[in-house]
Amino acid sequence: MSTEWSAGYVTDVNYTFGYYGELNPLRCRLPLLTVGRHAPKIENACELGFGQGLSVSIHAAAQPGINWYGTDFNPSQAAFAAEMVRLSGAEAKLYDEAFAEFCNRKDLPDFDFIGLHGIWTWISDQNRHVLVDFIRRKLRPGGVLYISYNTLPGWSSSAPIRHLMKRHADVMGAPGQGVIGQTDAALNFIDQFLALDPLYAKVNPGAVERLKQVKAQDRKYLAHEYMNRDWHPMYFADVENWLGDAKVGFACSAHVLDNLYDLNMTPQQTEFMRDVSDVSLRETIRDFCMNQQFRRDYWVRGVRALVGHEQVAAMREERVVMTVAQADLPTKVRGVIGEATLNDDVYQPLFEILLDHKPHSVLELETHLASKSLHFGQLSSALTILLGLGVITTAAAAQDVSKAKARTLALNKTIARRSLSVGDIAYFASPITGGGITASRFAQLFWLSRQNGGKTAEDWASFAYQVLQGQGQAIIKDGATLQGEDNLTELRAQATHWGAHVLPIWNALGV
Repeated sequence: MSTEWSAGYVTDVNYTFGYYGELNPLRCRLPLLTVGRHAPKIENACELGFGQGLSVSIHAAAQPGINWYGTDFNPSQAAFAAEMVRLSGAEAKLYDEAFAEFCNRKDLPDFDFIGLHGIWTWISDQNRHVLVDFIRRKLRPGGVLYISYNTLPGWSSSAPIRHLMKRHADVMGAPGQGVIGQTDAALNFIDQFLALDPLYAKVNPGAVERLKQVKAQDRKYLAHEYMNRDWHPMYFADVENWLGDAKVGFACSAHVLDNLYDLNMTPQQTEFMRDVSDVSLRETIRDFCMNQQFRRDYWVRGVRALVGHEQVAAMREERVVMTVAQADLPTKVRGVIGEATLNDDVYQPLFEILLDHKPHSVLELETHLASKSLHFGQLSSALTILLGLGVITTAAAAQDVSKAKARTLALNKTIARRSLSVGDIAYFASPITGGGITASRFAQLFWLSRQNGGKTAEDWASFAYQVLQGQGQAIIKDGATLQGEDNLTELRAQATHWGAHVLPIWNALGV
């Protein structure tokens, strides 16, 4: 692996094809408004270090009202993202430039939204200085910064395991192994070492359990997560010190369930937190209470608080849409310290109106709940929980949907055709949400069959079966490889379920 242009970052293998909803600028509005913070109108957006670029490709296709820019220094990943955008018919200016080069371009506009997912604690101080300077110069007043990063104290006990992995790869790994082979060798080495029962393992039993989880993860992900030269988990206050120079202030967690203290802390801890007036110290204490390993946060350049009537009025204009089937509606919500049952008196009236899978304004929902003698505070809390559970998401402006439909259809066809060979992309684009929705490989094949004239579950299953047969592939179910027509039987069952429970939602979401 050459370090001349990679700056110590893993480039031997491409990153996984993940989609991250927090990078959707339309989504940031509801979490901000719910905690009483002003949410800006987004016209120009930028994603730095976009990896394979699936998120930025989906957002560029599904959000015709937003001008997208971005960079990822891996040229193969940047080329893939640019090709996806081109095939969708969207326009986005995506580059394969290093941060120092991209961030000093003279042709960039000022941005209303800048996204940094999984970048901050995997780069050098030099690059962090570049990013802070960029945010200071190019994020508009009122603009939103989304940033995610590995956090202390959650990584305190497991960080030594990562050190051993990287150290083993550096001194014992053979160049011909490649980073995947080096990762596997390092994991095996650590397994053998921990079997010797070192005192570290006795003092940090959680780290041993963490290693078991790590070993089950995708090797490409692990290589990018653990095997870079730079890997620096940070306390919240450390990140705040860095970002202070960019004139941004913390607004709220993008993982909205983290904002609900009762789910994540004991009553005594919550009461203790209320007496801590300093935001930085309060967030740090929260991370200690939750043993936080990974933060996803929204920061704003010039955080503006909304007074009561302003907050309610702004929220009433937001639109949300349900993205799950009735059979998948939750009855409980789980936090760090336990779970809570969702109150039927509040949630059933909400489900009644949202189950048409059409966008509804918060004002519509409020009016409906008011007829059941429920107040706005209960609605606000319920929306936060449902957004955190992935039951609902924000909906794009109505005038943007028709413009986005042709582009998302083209992008989805491109993704689905890829599923004829591999199943590495598990998302489609929705013009209704302006973002991505989960779409497994078989679901994509069923959809593609339907696009090509397939009308029944039998048609869809037969199409998918022919694809598997042509590639000599078989379905693995409950750990066993299915044989012969057992694959077709399983596909029929999956196609029937897809047609009854998933397709109606996809149709409603414009997929």
